[in-house]
Amino acid sequence: MCRYAEVFYKVHYVCVPCRRSSKLPWDAVEHPCPRCRVPMVFAGHDFAAPRHRNTSGWVAVAAVLAAGLRYEGFQTCGCGRDPKFRPRTSAQVRRRLRLAERRGIPVAAALAARDPCA
Repeated sequence: MCRYAEVFYKVHYVCVPCRRSSKLPWDAVEHPCPRCRVPMVFAGHDFAAPRHRNTSGWVAVAAVLAAGLRYEGFQTCGCGRDPKFRPRTSAQVRRRLRLAERRGIPVAAALAARDPCA
């Protein structure tokens, strides 16, 4: 048995309009934003929030979360971490959205692809 199986990891919750993130327990409770009181969105274990002034980064975060993707790579037993690719700038998001529209692939698949041209 894995030695990390008994550990409860906290996960990231995000409020995109306020540009805030919090690391909270992973439970079925709704976590409101401390600033606007709107429920925060579950972002995953491997989320790294961009700086508050980084508009391009927050646009990318909003697009990823709106597509239903999460910042994951965490295995439930805790043994392995293989973070998945997620766009970090609005330019990367725009490029992937254009390619998804041209090729007719789902937006989530285009945003999750490390190299969307391949």
